[in-house]
Amino acid sequence: MNALNGYDIEDLTVGMQASFTKTITDADITMFVGVSGDNNAIHIDDEFAATTPFKGRIAHGILTASIISAAIANRLPGPGVIYMGQNLRFKAPVRPGDTVKATVTVKEIDLAKGRITMSTVCTVKDTVVIDGDALLKPTSRAKKG
Repeated sequence: MNALNGYDIEDLTVGMQASFTKTITDADITMFVGVSGDNNAIHIDDEFAATTPFKGRIAHGILTASIISAAIANRLPGPGVIYMGQNLRFKAPVRPGDTVKATVTVKEIDLAKGRITMSTVCTVKDTVVIDGDALLKPTSRAKKG
């Protein structure tokens, strides 16, 4: 792998794993509200959020899930990968100030179709907050001519 091109599909093996870690800040949540238009009070209003089952503000699930994208794009398979699909299961809330670790693991490799499936898990400390899987199209030496 190099900075401009991630792992080619031919270099991947089942079980390869990488992680990306980010602390979710109030600024991240505010910027996500602006970018997405999702201004649900559970994310931005302390008083309202205190009345919910979470007893306080939580980060947007999709904001948290975007850390998976960073792990895939920046670590494994890395630059050049095309995201084709993602399944997500939200397991626990992420709060402002939580540090989220996204870990991606190669589950399946389909050389004929040039696709891979990866398991995707986000944790805060030892708690799984999101799990799922992603379908990706990595770069390929065979197609670089």
